[in-house]
Amino acid sequence: MEKYYLAIDIGASSGRHILSHMENGKIVLEEVYRFPNGMAECQGQKVWDVDGLFAEIKTGMRKCWELGKIPVSVGIDTWAVDFVLLDQDDKRIGNVAAYRDERTKSMDEKVYELIPERELYGRTGIQKQIFNTIYQLMALRTKDPDALRRASRLLMIPDYFNFLLTGRAVSEYTNATTTQLVNARSKEWDEELIQKLGYPQSIFQQIRMPGTELGSLRAEIAEEVGYTCKVVLPATHDTGSAVAAVPVAGEEDVLYISSGTWSLMGTELCEADCSEQSRQHNLTNEGGYQYRFRYLKNIMGLWMIQSVRKEIGGGLGFGEICEAASKCGITSIVDCNDERFLAPADMTKEVQAACRETGQQEPEGIAEVAAVIYNSLAKCYADTKKEIEAMTGKSYKCIHIIGGGANADYLNCLTAKATGSRVLAGPVEATAIGNLAVQMIADGALGSLQDARKCILESFPIKRYESIKTDGRTV
Repeated sequence: MEKYYLAIDIGASSGRHILSHMENGKIVLEEVYRFPNGMAECQGQKVWDVDGLFAEIKTGMRKCWELGKIPVSVGIDTWAVDFVLLDQDDKRIGNVAAYRDERTKSMDEKVYELIPERELYGRTGIQKQIFNTIYQLMALRTKDPDALRRASRLLMIPDYFNFLLTGRAVSEYTNATTTQLVNARSKEWDEELIQKLGYPQSIFQQIRMPGTELGSLRAEIAEEVGYTCKVVLPATHDTGSAVAAVPVAGEEDVLYISSGTWSLMGTELCEADCSEQSRQHNLTNEGGYQYRFRYLKNIMGLWMIQSVRKEIGGGLGFGEICEAASKCGITSIVDCNDERFLAPADMTKEVQAACRETGQQEPEGIAEVAAVIYNSLAKCYADTKKEIEAMTGKSYKCIHIIGGGANADYLNCLTAKATGSRVLAGPVEATAIGNLAVQMIADGALGSLQDARKCILESFPIKRYESIKTDGRTV
């Protein structure tokens, strides 16, 4: 009888339920349910419909029962930084704000009045992003202090769903680190920092590591979905799960790009680098599986392509846009990490304006706009590679591109050319696979992270892109 494991992977635009089992020593995947997600406007604020998402979680779990494939365990991963506040009766307080909401504007200045930016990085090692939880909480403290006064628990989005499934409230480590409130050395909540900022310490739950078994489904949930199973913490931050799935055969130095809505480019460290030089490079030390640090930079990523496709794509698929962009001769470049691209009213016009303002050719049409974005991303990847190599003292000859962006053939070619590195693209479903791998390790089906990564390498197709050098030049 097959043993099944269920990953529920929820991104900013969609979610899916993916079952896995082992077959002839390889991991086999089966998508059983998919559902849409997205930010909505409510009372002038960008919010998430967490009630709707939880209903979809249960619907997908019931699909497993309908298929007769009951999972041994289930694990949920989502994006980072966003959270739910519960009152003393475990009722949700207010809407669940989305990270692209403008409420955090200027909140960094208020935070730095209480703790200097340099000291904050020295304690947490986390890259400044204006949407980090630390700034969202300052927005609440400033604009809606009653919500914080009423709060009994703060739960990150996947922690909230786990609480609804099991009744157990914990904070999973990889997602907790993205709040910018976890001490990089102790790997626990930085209570002194939290006190300095005036946030109630009692709302922060005990931190637990990926692989922790939370317990079984609550009786009413089990009745709804048709079975019970264990709930196991994966790396609940989707990038944490994706990095766990980097397909390598041993303990080699890894440089990866987790490519999707965001591009997260980095390596793994045993100890966080909280130095001033690291802060100046805007590199971050996010928690990973087994207390590994994901030393990386957040890059705007395919969010820009997703946006222009909606605006001027005319129904073209991402593959068609990629192909059209590859035939353009435009060489204009924009700074992908400029905050102007975080949530513009019109991404196309913003890219055009950025080119115009810097005296470059202004792109017209989906092919040229996409070409500018792809070339800009490749340049950003090359710059980031140099920064990471300078900080770690290592030279990375290979870049692993994992996640949905592994399908962006033209971008992968540009990345190989810009970085001078071999690019290995895949697996596409890295986040779900990493989620499942942690569950399998917890159940004993896989022995270790190294075993899991080797198994992933042997289980899924990986595409190679070579940077060919001629007369000392990369072509």
